[in-house]
Amino acid sequence: MNLRDDRAGRLILSLRQQGVTDPRVLAAMESIDRAVFVHEKFLDQAWEDQALPIDCAQTISQPYIVGLMTQALMVEPRHRVLEIGTGSGYQCAVLSRLARYVYSVERYRSLMVEAEAKLKTLEIDNVITKHSDGGLGWPEQAPFDRIMVTAAAPTEPTELLKQLKPGGVLVAPVGRTSVQMLHRYVGQDDGSFRRESLCEVRFVPLVEGTAKEG
Repeated sequence: MNLRDDRAGRLILSLRQQGVTDPRVLAAMESIDRAVFVHEKFLDQAWEDQALPIDCAQTISQPYIVGLMTQALMVEPRHRVLEIGTGSGYQCAVLSRLARYVYSVERYRSLMVEAEAKLKTLEIDNVITKHSDGGLGWPEQAPFDRIMVTAAAPTEPTELLKQLKPGGVLVAPVGRTSVQMLHRYVGQDDGSFRRESLCEVRFVPLVEGTAKEG
């Protein structure tokens, strides 16, 4: 076993002990080399269970949170998934192993371009990206089976909920403070949503508009 496999194995064991038990999610995470998405100066921490800084004052999420949110989303092989906040591309890569297609929206063009290159390196070809305001979703491609939001919405993400198929699932951190509540919204037969509170999390805020970059 090489060092990468050893570290990956330890991380997957840790995730399982913390409650990420879906075998498809764990297999997807083990198959994606997180080091591809981490800054060079943090490579020695690529397989640690912690968030790490990336460009544009954003972060690559802690693997436990990636696993928890992915498990909560209940993705099936034929699903079309919308991801709000491409970021490093890591969460997107994990979703790509589970879904038929992943549509990912990012407000920072430079992050989107870099993530596209990393996904190409891993020969992931079922991801479609868009530079846009994540809060608006991707109405042209709606409705989606599943939606994941990887930035904290200040209030209930009603615009995104409109883009779900009947019976669909949306997972998002919601809150205006530095600590938010991770919610899962599950579509009901009457068109309403059942909201479940999963745990407290810390995400960068979901900011309106696209970013101006130098």
